[in-house]
Amino acid sequence: MTMAQAQTRLSRESVTRLDPAARPLVEPQSLRPRILHFGLGAFHRAHQAVYTEAANAACGERWGIVDVEPFSSRAVEEMRAQDCLYSVTDRAPGDLRTRVVGSVIEALLLSEDPGRVRELLTDADLGTVTLTVTEKGYHRRLDTGGLDTTAAPIVTDLAATASEGAPLATVLGQLSAGLRARFHSTAAPIDLISCDNMAGNGPALATVVRGFIEASAWADKDALLAWMADSVSFPATIVDRIVPATTDDDRNLASSALGLRDEMPVLGEPYRQWVLEDAFVGPRPHWDRGGALYVPDVAPYQLMKLRLLNGSHSAMAYLGLAAGCRTVADVLATDWGESLVRAFGSEVAPTLPRAGTDPAAYVEDLVVRFRNPAMHHLLRQIGSDGTLKLPERWFGPLRELRANGRPAPVLELALAAWVHATVPHTDGGQRYGTVDPASPALAACWSGSMTPTRRVAALLTAAGAEDLAAATDLTAAIAQRLDGVAAGRVEL
Repeated sequence: MTMAQAQTRLSRESVTRLDPAARPLVEPQSLRPRILHFGLGAFHRAHQAVYTEAANAACGERWGIVDVEPFSSRAVEEMRAQDCLYSVTDRAPGDLRTRVVGSVIEALLLSEDPGRVRELLTDADLGTVTLTVTEKGYHRRLDTGGLDTTAAPIVTDLAATASEGAPLATVLGQLSAGLRARFHSTAAPIDLISCDNMAGNGPALATVVRGFIEASAWADKDALLAWMADSVSFPATIVDRIVPATTDDDRNLASSALGLRDEMPVLGEPYRQWVLEDAFVGPRPHWDRGGALYVPDVAPYQLMKLRLLNGSHSAMAYLGLAAGCRTVADVLATDWGESLVRAFGSEVAPTLPRAGTDPAAYVEDLVVRFRNPAMHHLLRQIGSDGTLKLPERWFGPLRELRANGRPAPVLELALAAWVHATVPHTDGGQRYGTVDPASPALAACWSGSMTPTRRVAALLTAAGAEDLAAATDLTAAIAQRLDGVAAGRVEL
């Protein structure tokens, strides 16, 4: 590879120089904008976009994706500079496989391209909207799961609905306004699909979208909601692939593998899974031809993934950080890492439905996946936004175990590690560099003098688990673990 080749940017022109095995499976120029996706992140590009391209190649369809990025203008600019092409590298031990993906055909910035977003949402040919905006993008209340109408961005957007045509800044605002425009134009059915890691993500999305419309100042909101009842669906999904945040070293690795400069590569584990509730009202993409699974009910799969994979991920994050580890693979290289994953799975498995799933086999697969040294999944990344993640990953199963009289020592240990990690740092973050939208409330729990048990209760309350905070046996058990965690010991 010459220096000139290394400096040539990936594009529709330069991609033709690659070996056919490294090129997109279908010609990007042949695709039509049929899927609108909110969230131009690494996971989407390593997951839904890969499934979409594989489905197109398998059945000759032409489903192109238009990505809408809510925040990062840089990501949009870099995608546009590469004609929306980027590479995906499967990282297996000793075996890196890099290929260019071409299913994304357009990149938009939410704040700068609202007109184009609205145009696409009213196009009858576009029948699917997908989202990966993380838990924060839904602006849900911790207590009810409904829309938090007091959240500052939502307050601003709701006020804007009083003026016809006023700009809306949030994904929920833009999406709701787009549905309204579709109702008044083509009125074509459309499917809205959350691909975020939340239990019942389809109903969760439906709740906040409907909540926004109900709270809006639109005079026609009742008619809009009535139309949505039959013409808009919110299928639930489960998505799974470990895709760490891309680093500069990753960019150099992918660019070297291609022989072309790629500023937007993604690198993930070879494993991927996508299970979707078969509840579509519009044209259904042939994702099953690309390896996805359509099922009547995703709940068993989703709970298993959230509670076993994501739950053990969070446990490894907080315990690993306290023990001086940096990545998931670092944790699995310790003398306690595998035992933690298996013990966590054994403890939580009784809270899972058995319909078509095998929790024990799933846990063994997790051990293999987590052990992959080619993956550099940062514990700091996994441990961020704990107050948004833990209610589904830990609090739900903990409540069920306690209600059935079952002990939960691993969850108590994990909660002690989370408590330890919430200590505020002088830079405004937390002890190990994790961040959390509830950081001010968590930090307040560390001011003043109180017993460890009371501090644990205060932190659980700040995380929305008042019932668990009131369980004195639980808070005492967590508090008893704090000294061991602070010393970096993992005592299962």
